[in-house]
Amino acid sequence: MEARKNSKTLLLIALFKLFKGVALLAVGIGTLRLMHRDIAETIQHWIAILRVDPDNRYVHALLSRALKISPRQLKAASAGTFIYSALLLTEGTGLLLRKRWAEYFTIVTTGGLIPLATFRRKIHFLERVHGRIGADNQRRENAL
Repeated sequence: MEARKNSKTLLLIALFKLFKGVALLAVGIGTLRLMHRDIAETIQHWIAILRVDPDNRYVHALLSRALKISPRQLKAASAGTFIYSALLLTEGTGLLLRKRWAEYFTIVTTGGLIPLATFRRKIHFLERVHGRIGADNQRRENAL
């Protein structure tokens, strides 16, 4: 009974990894296609298709960030997306075929991302604390 439950769990993990891998592959291809187009025009096209309010502050923030992206950054993002997609597709395929190496591979790759996530959270926390301290100092200076 335990082996059957374990098998279902691995199947679900494998399907999830394959889904994420295929989705990232599509994102990587889309990113490459953006290299030869006007990014702002493409975003405005999708805003019109999705019927999003063009005066929305989030849309304006997205457009302002998109205009700052260089072709070199797009190429780097695309390469990273393809590498991560290949990793996920390898994991998913190995798990689907019930290979023992795939289980270890999944454990190692998932565990390898924990320090990165921890580092990012620490940086985010420090930025928030620094922002509060900076805002408090600004208020004190304005009060004087």
